[in-house]
Amino acid sequence: MTTLTRPEGDRPGDLDLTRRGVAAVFFSGYALAAVSAHAEPVRTDDTGLIVETVTLPSAGFALPAYVARPRATGRFPAIVVASEIFGVHDYIKDVCRRFAKLGYVAIAPAFFVRVADPAPVADINEVIRIVMKAPDPQVMGDVGATLAFLAAQPWVDSSKIAITGFCYGGGVTWLACEQFPQLRAGVAWYGKMVRPAAAADDPNRLWPIEHVAQLAAPVLGLYGARDGLATGVPAMREALIRAGKTDSEIIVYPDAQHGFHADYRPSYNAAGAADGWARMLAFLSLHGAGPRAYHPA
Repeated sequence: MTTLTRPEGDRPGDLDLTRRGVAAVFFSGYALAAVSAHAEPVRTDDTGLIVETVTLPSAGFALPAYVARPRATGRFPAIVVASEIFGVHDYIKDVCRRFAKLGYVAIAPAFFVRVADPAPVADINEVIRIVMKAPDPQVMGDVGATLAFLAAQPWVDSSKIAITGFCYGGGVTWLACEQFPQLRAGVAWYGKMVRPAAAADDPNRLWPIEHVAQLAAPVLGLYGARDGLATGVPAMREALIRAGKTDSEIIVYPDAQHGFHADYRPSYNAAGAADGWARMLAFLSLHGAGPRAYHPA
């Protein structure tokens, strides 16, 4: 990917990226370690949208993020789209455009690029190595930088900011809703919740169930019964009840597996993906993070 910093420091204009810079910064295509040759992924065009790459200052790093928003005047609700372990590739970018077509500002920060972009990596073990070098506190700092960026934009309604995430990003969603009170709601698609039995204490790894009492925004969890992560659902539901977080809920799809929304992967479950998407939009609206009536140009 493009290097965004120089040893001698940034020059004026280095970080001023526009639509022409999107392809240069982010991998063009679907994650090589997961894409199915038989998939027919959803493809959302950018008609009526502004699509661009921005960079966010996060702990001294210029964090790239993909943005899709309506090509219209006014302030719009915003949603952070937290990626899978494969980073910001065509599926995540398409999800951002889907939101933008509905009247959201959608932004997907590239959490892993301090080390490398995992999207063009075909070896899943190498992908995991890259991802494991992104500590959870660092990622939460990146989420905070993303929220600060959104709050400063004249085209964002800063009273309506939410987050959603897939796989790795589902865990990010739970953690972010525990740490950032400015979020109105979160929707976690099959993300981590519960510490595995073999996991030792590690300050670089945070487990949502252990911080559920701090949940500042309601979360809708969407999980597949055929996903190993779903074994944590009963404990998380119990923890939510004990903490009095009754505005959060978890839905489990009996026939779905991990990655059931990922339309470029063999795990895709069209019925579960469609139902989850509809539930997500309803949940965001219920908790004050939905868009006004919007008709794209």
